[in-house]
Amino acid sequence: MAGETINKAKMAEKLSREIFAEFLWQRMGPTNLNWPCEDEATHKVKTHPSDVVFYYEEPYRQARTYVNCDLKSYGKGSITAGSIRSAIESLARAISCAEKSEEFRTNFLHDHISPEICGLLFVYNHDGEYDKDFNGLLTQIKNEKLDIPTKSKIVVFGPSDVYWLNNVHHEIAYMRGSASILPDREYCRYFYPHLVRRKNVQLEHAKACTLEMLTAPWIVLSYTDPKKQNRKGFVVFCRQRGTSVEEYLYLIDYLMHYQVLVDGTDVFIKTLDAHPSAAAHFGKAKDQYVDEYGGGTDIKDRLNSIQFSQINDVRTKFSELELGMDNG
Repeated sequence: MAGETINKAKMAEKLSREIFAEFLWQRMGPTNLNWPCEDEATHKVKTHPSDVVFYYEEPYRQARTYVNCDLKSYGKGSITAGSIRSAIESLARAISCAEKSEEFRTNFLHDHISPEICGLLFVYNHDGEYDKDFNGLLTQIKNEKLDIPTKSKIVVFGPSDVYWLNNVHHEIAYMRGSASILPDREYCRYFYPHLVRRKNVQLEHAKACTLEMLTAPWIVLSYTDPKKQNRKGFVVFCRQRGTSVEEYLYLIDYLMHYQVLVDGTDVFIKTLDAHPSAAAHFGKAKDQYVDEYGGGTDIKDRLNSIQFSQINDVRTKFSELELGMDNG
């Protein structure tokens, strides 16, 4: 691989490491490892790649998810239906082999845990110029043609997804650093309440942000700050732009139902690229919730205590020269 190509590939590697560390994923084993294919006749390759493998505990079942990542750093012109289809098909073949590969198990899996292995295609647009409908590319790929084990899955983070997650990670770092709002990572966890049909069975261990939450309309971080008399708090990162009152009514109902809005708890709602009327819509949603569900002054005070603000827009770009120097 040419030096320039290596440096561009390292951009996605560096960015993914920074992002997923803030979402409390753990890295397992070596990076950039090729391991033997277990089905050469079908897959027509001798090896499968693992750029990096992360893992986290599942909150609603006794399981540990291992995420086999294919990290792509593409310029605008390289993000095509063909290139994305090829990457997904390659990742699908790798996932189908990973479950039966002794070398994959030796390098990436814990011996005492029953693993759930999935794939992640991470597409970083390094020139920042991609402006097409990435989801439109994905619809052209036929899922039934992918060789994915029945209980496994592949998740694709396109340029807009990477941009969103990168901004959330930067906002968390800002809130922990110069804003002095969040405590150290060890006092933070992502919020998985008991559901009607599913209990959080790993309350002590499942602290990371799952793939399901990373692709949801909002990401909810909870914390307990030992420097502030163990005061509790929540930060809700909303991906939706706040184009309607209904968006925030749904969110308020969620926060009330799962007892996030209680006395002595700080609650922050953060938006990125918010609609010009987002704050007004949020205000109307609070009033409408009180009118429809009652609760009087107590509920209104709790809703008014929510701190609503916008995330600072961050677009990460790397210097190929610096990455080349880091590479030695």
